[in-house]
Amino acid sequence: MSLLQVAVGVVKNPAGQILISLRHSDLHQGGLWEFPGGKVEAGESLEQALRRELKEELAIDVLASKPLITIEHHYSDRSVRLHVFWVEQFSGRANHGHKQPIKWVAPDELNHYAFPDANKPIVTAVQLPVYYAILDDAEPASVLSNLEKILAQGIKLVQARLKRLSAATIQDFVETAYPLCQQHGALLLMNSDVADKNYAVDGVHLTSQHLMALDQRPVNQRWVAASCHNLAELQYAEKIGVDFVVIAPVLATQTHADIKPLGWAEFETLVSHAKVPVYALGGLSTSDLPYAQQIGAQGIAAIRAFLD
Repeated sequence: MSLLQVAVGVVKNPAGQILISLRHSDLHQGGLWEFPGGKVEAGESLEQALRRELKEELAIDVLASKPLITIEHHYSDRSVRLHVFWVEQFSGRANHGHKQPIKWVAPDELNHYAFPDANKPIVTAVQLPVYYAILDDAEPASVLSNLEKILAQGIKLVQARLKRLSAATIQDFVETAYPLCQQHGALLLMNSDVADKNYAVDGVHLTSQHLMALDQRPVNQRWVAASCHNLAELQYAEKIGVDFVVIAPVLATQTHADIKPLGWAEFETLVSHAKVPVYALGGLSTSDLPYAQQIGAQGIAAIRAFLD
């Protein structure tokens, strides 16, 4: 079965809304909502195909775009590889091209719409930020103040990795930290080392050991993430239905000097196999974000980078 190459645009307006369109009922996956785009023609680059498709479908001119995620998906009757781009700079007013109904939707409302299976990781990628802060308890007395520093920088996704604190101390932390995260519009996930308690947070981040010990996605969790170090762990994370993964270590780190880093080339290879958004972790700073995104990452995860 040949692989159909498709260029897809996640078009975002100044109000932060995302454009979606309704597929014709007589098309493959008809009657479902989608992100606009179409087949890459022979001789076209991905960007050329994106510009042509959005001009034809929506009558808008793409002024700038950047990679968001690439997804390979296999339906029973065809296989597709979706090359997805953010489009935040465009001219013209989007119209109902080809008489397809369109809507502008807030990112957190996208879950209320039915999309083809291949589009579901795009919804997740749209809803996730580019930075993922890991809050540890190397200095227990500073955990809450470090969270405040992280949130003050506008970070919208935080994992609490609290391996040294007592259960009672963690509970006290959550009771203060979760409302604080909500006030800043940030998501708070608990590392699975302490997530056996039913903490009132947004989800769980699975260690690779806990990931491989599961046979299904944890229940009653809005967000489920996982740490992966190789292709087998990545594929297993996807099999049980995690929302996103962190692949590490990309570069050498002081805290794990004995572990050989993957390097950017191996990280890129792993990302190319991923069907969910991927964060890069290990020896990275915010200055590494553009390159990480260029090779397919959702963004950067870090511990110290958001505290320095």
